[in-house]
Order: sequence, then structure tokens, then C-alpha cells
Amino acid sequence: MVQQSGRPWPKCGALVLALAVGAVAGVPVQAQSARDILTQASFSDSDEATALRRVSAAYAVAGNSLRQAPDDHEALLMRATALGYRAKLTGNRGDAMAARRQFEALIAQNPHDAEAQLALGAWHIGAVKKLGSIVARAALGAQRGLGLAALDRAIAIGGDRALFPGLAALLRLELDPRDPRGRALAEAAVRGGAATPLDRIIQRAAAAVLTPVRAGDATGTRKLASQLLPFGRFDGET
Repeated sequence: MVQQSGRPWPKCGALVLALAVGAVAGVPVQAQSARDILTQASFSDSDEATALRRVSAAYAVAGNSLRQAPDDHEALLMRATALGYRAKLTGNRGDAMAARRQFEALIAQNPHDAEAQLALGAWHIGAVKKLGSIVARAALGAQRGLGLAALDRAIAIGGDRALFPGLAALLRLELDPRDPRGRALAEAAVRGGAATPLDRIIQRAAAAVLTPVRAGDATGTRKLASQLLPFGRFDGET
């Protein structure tokens, strides 16, 4: 296992599994899809143990859907996302590599899958940020250039949604708080469409990070961008 500070993997959005999921979520299971569960784990849970249980529940929800419909695109994407998130929280290299393979398989099936492109880009950039370029490439095959290219493809495909430029902006500004492309993408996200809860979360994050960006506060920009990414609020905790 390759691990640094306990969280080496990227940060790097299905129906309901029955009663076990409800015990984690504390809400009626009928209301929760795998995407709903992952969104709550990514941005709302107050501690890592709860977030990890919720990520595992989402993985189970997606797996249950795939047993019924093996080609369910949403379930395939959510299963891969759950694996990537679990890798981030546990430092499990096998989960990290499995998530990458699954994102790449979705893109091979449909290169115009904007969410899969975004997820793959986040996978690469998150690994590079956590491990450094040399170690990330040697251990995981993660590369900054591949990640940025995937993010750009997601933005080009994703239309007006705030999610794509917004998440790309946070990832870029975490790497380089003075990145002019990161600032431009954050501004684009603020103007973008926000039809889904995830779009709205990322749009608010983009608006927030523009405050230190416009003030020329590189340290504040980097810190805030990191905190606003999925599970970023846990970074630096012991």
C-alpha cells in the first residue's frame, strides 16, 4: 500500500439497498439513491467514520442496482465513485486502482460521458496533489497532464452545468492558487446552471473560493479550495 498522511487517494457524482443503509443515513431509505448518499458523505458528514460507512452503503446500493441491471450507467458511475472515495478515506491502493479502471471503462464506452471524464480528471489531480508528481505516477500511474485534459473534456461536454467548471476550478486552485485558468473556471461556475443539488454545492464553493482569489491571498485560496472539495474538511485532521 502507498500511503501518505493516511489519505493518498484523490478527491476527487441506484436505488435503495434496504435496511442497512437506513441505519447509516438516519433518514428513510426510500428517499436515498447512491448519488444522494455519496453527496451527503462528501460534503455533510461531520466525521470520517460516518462518511466511510455512508460511502460503503452507497457502494452496496449501486451493486444492488447492477445485479438487477448490469448496464445501468448511473449505478456503474456511482460504484466507481464510491470506490474512489473509499480509497481516499482508507488509503486502499486496490480501491483507488479499481476506481480508475472503472472510470476509464465508462469513458471507453462513451467518450462524451462528462461526469466520468470529470471523475477521472479528479482522480489524477487528487493523486498528484497528495503524493507529488513522481510518486503518484510511479505508484498509481497518475499524471497531472492526463488529469487536466480529462477535466477540460468534461467542461467542454458538460454544457451549462456549474459542476464541471466549478470542480475543475477547485482542483486547479488547490494545486496552484494563482492559476488564471482556475480563477476563470470558478467565475464560469458562478454563472453556470445549477439544476441539481451537486451543482448548487459546487457553485457555492466556487463563489466562496473567489473571495481569497480576488484578494490575492494564495495561502487562503489553496486552503479553502482544498476544504471545499469532497472530504476536504477532513484534511489535516489526526
